[in-house]
Amino acid sequence: MKFVDEAFIDVAAGDGGAGCVSFRHEKYKEFGGPNGGDGGRGGHVFAVADPSLNTLVDYRFSRRHEARRGQHGMGSDMFGAAGDDITLRMPVGTIISDADTGAVLTELLQPGDVVTLAKGGDGGFGNMRFKSAINRAPRQKTPGWPGERKSLKLELKVLADVGLLGLPNAGKSTLISAISNARPRIADYPFTTLHPHLGVVRVGPEQSFVVADLPGLIEGASEGAGLGHLFLRHLQRTRLLLHVVDLAPFDDSVDAVAQARALVAELRKYDQALYDKPRWLVLNKLDMVDQADRPARVRDFVRRLRFKGPVFEISALTREGCEPLIQSVYQHLKAQSEAARPVDQPDPRFTAQPDAGSSP
Repeated sequence: MKFVDEAFIDVAAGDGGAGCVSFRHEKYKEFGGPNGGDGGRGGHVFAVADPSLNTLVDYRFSRRHEARRGQHGMGSDMFGAAGDDITLRMPVGTIISDADTGAVLTELLQPGDVVTLAKGGDGGFGNMRFKSAINRAPRQKTPGWPGERKSLKLELKVLADVGLLGLPNAGKSTLISAISNARPRIADYPFTTLHPHLGVVRVGPEQSFVVADLPGLIEGASEGAGLGHLFLRHLQRTRLLLHVVDLAPFDDSVDAVAQARALVAELRKYDQALYDKPRWLVLNKLDMVDQADRPARVRDFVRRLRFKGPVFEISALTREGCEPLIQSVYQHLKAQSEAARPVDQPDPRFTAQPDAGSSP
C-alpha cells in the first residue's frame, strides 16, 4: 500500500427536512386542526481514530463525503426521520484543519477518538408548531436548515516515542528490525526506506515504547532534496531522536562528521523545536570496524563532531550494544513520563504489572 500522509477532502452534512402543512380529515370532525410534523435532522459527519490504519490513501482518491438529508415532515403528527450519519475512519495521529484558512480544527491522538466534522441541519417546523388560541388553522411551515459544508486538509503525523534520524544507508532499518517487531525493507543501496515504519520495542511484559524509522535525510532536505523532507513532520511528535551514523562508510573519502553536521543543520532549518528535542548519537556498524581501532575511531568522531549528549556504540546487524541502548531509551522515556504526569496517574507503559499470583 502506498504511504500517503496528506489529503484534502470535502465533507457535507445532511440538510434538515422541511416541515409539513397538513390538517386532520376524520369523519365527524369538521375542524380537525393542524397535524403537520417537523422535518428530520440531517446526518452528521464524524471522524474516528482507527489504530488499524496507518495511511490516508483512502482519501487521496475519494474526496467528497456527504451525509443523507433528513426526511420531510408528514401529516398525522409524523415527524421526518433523521438522516443517516457517516463516520470516516482515519489513522491515529491525523490532524484535521480548514483547507482555506489553515486553522487546526482537531487532532485524533487516541485510538477510538471521535470528533464531529460537520453537523447536520435541524429539521423545519410543521404547521402543528404554529397552532395557537388565535390561529386554529395555521398554514405556516419552515424549511430545514442546511447542513455544514467544509473543505478539510488531513495531515498524518505518526505517534512515536523515538525517531531514528540519519543518512541513507546508515542502518536505521536494520536497527528498527533488530530491536522491534517492525520488518522494513533492507538493502545495500540508498533510499531503501520510502515511507515511515513504526515498531514496538518490548522491554518487559507490560513495558514498551514505539520507534519510528524515516527515509534517510540528505543535505538540502529542508528545501526538498531527497525523500526525508516529506516525512520530517513525523519527528515532531517524538520525544527522543536517535541520530544513527555509519561508523564504517564504504568510501574513505566521505567525511562522516561533515555529513552528520549537515543533517543536524537541516533539522534546524526545518523546525527549531525539532532541533531542540533530546538527541542521542548512535554509532552503528561496529562489526565492520576492526576491534582494536574502535575506541580511537569513536573518540575521534565524537571530538570532531563536538557532541555533548549520550553516545552509544552498536552493531544493528549483530545486535551488539542494542540492549544497553534499549534500556537507556526506556529509562529516559519513563523519567519523562513520570515528570509530566501527576503522581496518582502513572503511565501504564512504563509501570511493571504484578504477576497474577503475587500478593499486593
